[in-house]
Amino acid sequence: MRREDREALGRLLGHEFRDPELLEQALTHPSAANAARPDNQRLEFLGDRVLGLCIAKALLEEFPDAAEGELAPRFNALVRREMLAEIAGEIGLGQHIRLGRSEAISGGRRKSAILADATEAVIAALYLDGGMEAAQGFIARNWRKRMRGLRAAPTDAKTSAQEWAQARGLAPPAYSLLSQSGPDHAPLFTVEAALETGERARGQAGSKKLAEQEAAAALLQKLPGAGERHGG
Repeated sequence: MRREDREALGRLLGHEFRDPELLEQALTHPSAANAARPDNQRLEFLGDRVLGLCIAKALLEEFPDAAEGELAPRFNALVRREMLAEIAGEIGLGQHIRLGRSEAISGGRRKSAILADATEAVIAALYLDGGMEAAQGFIARNWRKRMRGLRAAPTDAKTSAQEWAQARGLAPPAYSLLSQSGPDHAPLFTVEAALETGERARGQAGSKKLAEQEAAAALLQKLPGAGERHGG
């Protein structure tokens, strides 16, 4: 990454990196990694945990009277991979990601999974370079308005999909694990949600439980009258 590009991105992230190599690694997709430039998967692993801690703390402060059952669906809505990809799109992160040639040609800079992974890795880079203050500042700036938009706790996607099906006399969606890939420290589960009427959708996440939620959320987007009811 050119120095001027790195400095411009640093301004968007709200942090001037003392160790630019951390930012370079955070933006290196496995398809572009080599012996001299490791990929961002280890940083992604850390960034996921830093994001979770910051969002959990912010939720406690934003909703001081909410019970755990009301905080959990808000938390899930805010750390979903779609949310991470959306924020990456807003700050133009995709143009800075280092991709292998085939991945770049196939539109990798617009793929939600790649954008989400890079966002988590960038959060880790901010944390390692500037401490929790740097990571928290970035998260607060980009998640605050979304958090405040969740005045009512969203219903989790699996519950919404089940309610939609039951209201129409259908069996609840069935969930099938299609694959598990990735290293042990950062697995990726792919799950399919299917209705008996044939509608189906897939979701991916770092745990089977979250992948089911992602699949249910994707399924809801295909069901008439369901998308607007789901707050996640």
